[in-house]
Amino acid sequence: MLRKKDQMGDNHQNIQMKKHLQVTMNKIKHFPVLCWKTSKKVGAEDPRRIIHSLKVGLSLTLVSLLYLIQPLFEGIGSNALWAVMTVVVVLEFTAGATLCKGLNRGLGTVLAGSLAFFIEGVANRTGKVFRACFIGAAVFLIGSVATYMRFFPKIKKNYDYGVVIFLLTFNLITVSSYRVDNVLKIAHDRFYTIAIGCGVCLLMSLLIFPNWSGEELHNSTVLKLEGLAKSIEACVNEYFFDTEIDENKESCSGDQIYKGYKAVLDSKSTDETLALQASWEPRHSSHCYRIPWQQYVKLGGVLRHFGYTVVALHGCLQTEIQTPRSVRILFKDPCTRVAREVSKALIELANSIRNRRHCSPEILSDHLHEALQDLNKAIKSQPRLFLGSNKNQSRNMLALAAAEAGQKQNEKKRQSGVSLSSVKTDSSALMEWKTKRASEQSREAERKVLRTQLSKIAITSLEFSEALPFAAFASLLVETVAKLDIVIDEVEELGRIACFKEFKHGDDNDNDNDEEEHITVKCEKPKVNVTQNQLSSVSGAE
Repeated sequence: MLRKKDQMGDNHQNIQMKKHLQVTMNKIKHFPVLCWKTSKKVGAEDPRRIIHSLKVGLSLTLVSLLYLIQPLFEGIGSNALWAVMTVVVVLEFTAGATLCKGLNRGLGTVLAGSLAFFIEGVANRTGKVFRACFIGAAVFLIGSVATYMRFFPKIKKNYDYGVVIFLLTFNLITVSSYRVDNVLKIAHDRFYTIAIGCGVCLLMSLLIFPNWSGEELHNSTVLKLEGLAKSIEACVNEYFFDTEIDENKESCSGDQIYKGYKAVLDSKSTDETLALQASWEPRHSSHCYRIPWQQYVKLGGVLRHFGYTVVALHGCLQTEIQTPRSVRILFKDPCTRVAREVSKALIELANSIRNRRHCSPEILSDHLHEALQDLNKAIKSQPRLFLGSNKNQSRNMLALAAAEAGQKQNEKKRQSGVSLSSVKTDSSALMEWKTKRASEQSREAERKVLRTQLSKIAITSLEFSEALPFAAFASLLVETVAKLDIVIDEVEELGRIACFKEFKHGDDNDNDNDEEEHITVKCEKPKVNVTQNQLSSVSGAE
């Protein structure tokens, strides 16, 4: 019998191993196809990624010639590898990031080399023992001071990478000078190779298909405004959608809502990074020098506060208690019109930033005010939905009182049963303890069920609870209108500081459309996410 069980166990293990082996072989078989599809998808999302990859490959090839060509290698030697390291670390996706890291690296190397040669000149005039002590003290003092300076807000924000390079270069030159006689030549060679590497990176970033951080920040702000506009209108459309809409369209709408405000809520660090990198970029167009990049960061903060309201609006679609569709349909028209006008205003703001012009003076049309008035009238015309009837409330309150009375009665029975006690043997006491424990567990389960029922009774005892979810939805929709004024003020401030051109009728084709135009939510390919283009580099391998 045991042998038969062992054989059955072995057969089961063999079957499981065959299944795992088959799954592994299928994964290996489809791995090339998966890699090709992934590569094609990444390149289709943003073709600039392919260009950047080719630029990095070309830069590495150019600096490798210092090591591959014999005359160049004889002049520089093995220090040519520092140029390769510089290209790997410094060459970033945008020109601003490359300039920031390249100039920080060059400035840190020059300052560290100058200070190291000064300390070396002072230490050479002393004895060997005092020289070692002097070098150790200098390394401790400079390392401590430079590391403490990294905590200064301005240095941490703009020059942290340069301070790291300064520490690394200073320690390499100072410490190695104690054992190496020709440290000056090594430092010169490394400085030249680093300068060559930085020069190649700057050449590739600024002159060959450049990607500007300022343009990335500018375009991302436009996409955030458009995403919020689509999210708001999609929220309202889904809240009042008809029953015949299929599940695919509903899931597409929910995905569109989430993507619209997620890009806004996750943009704080990206906006600050792009604004910092854009401040390092040269004037590459006629309007670049006038653009205040920090104003884009401020506008991004306002859009995030606006996005919180959209998140709450989306949450109304997923609450446990929903207003019946027959009640919602009474307020469909004014709510849809309010969302449409808010979305149109956000789209107009996005177009004004895209075209670098002031927004239209008629951005808040009379139609928005009329829609708000109609929504207010519609709510006031249905007072019984929000006040409830005393008859239904009293009936449900009686049910609540009966449930509470039943709970109290069960509690009294439990207390009376516990109060009875007698002297029993050890075995009978153990059995009683087990029985009592089982009864307590059953009573706990009953209390949980009763508590859930009481919660539902307490909620349904108020008749206006059916209209309460819609009241929250309508309140948040009106809140978007209130916060829209703040967004408009920030966009106008951006246009004033950046000296955008004045608005003229006919500048934008969207302004020629009729008043009833609205945004259509479609399942389309998502826009480029600039956060995926920010590649982090290891700064320690210097």
